[in-house]
Amino acid sequence: MKTLISIFTALLIFFTGAIPLSFAGSAEDKGLDIATQRKLHDQGWADSQAEMLMTLRNKSGHESIRYIRNKTLEINNDGDKSLTIFDRPRDVKGTVFLSFSHPLGNDEQWLYLPALKRVKRISSRNKSGPFMGSEFSFEDLSSFEIEKYSYKYLGDDACGTLTCYQVEHIPLYKHSGYTKMIVWIDDKEYRVHKAEYYDRKKSVLKTLTFSDYKQYNGKYWRADHYLMVNHQTGKSTQLDWKNYVLSSGLSEKDFNKNAMKRIR
Repeated sequence: MKTLISIFTALLIFFTGAIPLSFAGSAEDKGLDIATQRKLHDQGWADSQAEMLMTLRNKSGHESIRYIRNKTLEINNDGDKSLTIFDRPRDVKGTVFLSFSHPLGNDEQWLYLPALKRVKRISSRNKSGPFMGSEFSFEDLSSFEIEKYSYKYLGDDACGTLTCYQVEHIPLYKHSGYTKMIVWIDDKEYRVHKAEYYDRKKSVLKTLTFSDYKQYNGKYWRADHYLMVNHQTGKSTQLDWKNYVLSSGLSEKDFNKNAMKRIR
């Protein structure tokens, strides 16, 4: 049941679009407030397209590079839809990943592997598995939805020249590979700067950092660089993004699982 503070916060969001994070309340209420503001600050972009360079590094520093295109569609009253297309090198060319995120219930995810010439549905029980040999799991590729977690504000911390809120996220959905995440969100634009992932043994498994944010359409922020480091294996995956285009006119027909084999 919502507390009176949560009800007050919801009314304030509706009428003003702002949240008074200095308002007295529990750490759980403030954590939810920050997560809500994070979501509010990144709504209305409609769709996006971008190119991405994925660099896989093993413990000894050996690198493997992949060239990827990504398309994302914002869905009202539901999670986002995303399409990831691998262009190079030859061993992954033509691989297509499609994800339908949902606030409640299991996400829907499919992977087309050209060598098998078939579309494989990713089981919700396997969402903690690695995505295409990277340090990102299938779970990590879902869009952020408030209903997926419970929250707790842990305090403030420095994020370079900025101040970040530290917020604990506890997954509420089944089959998560994590017991919790701790996320650093800046107090200016509510952008995520870092996230720590804790495994089922409650040990730190991975850290994801975001850098070089740029603003698009005068409102929406996107980081050019992601770095996911696995502290238990010494491996890492770096994502370098470029050529972002928002509100380009994509529609749901561009995210059709029956067309994954024909996407080029």
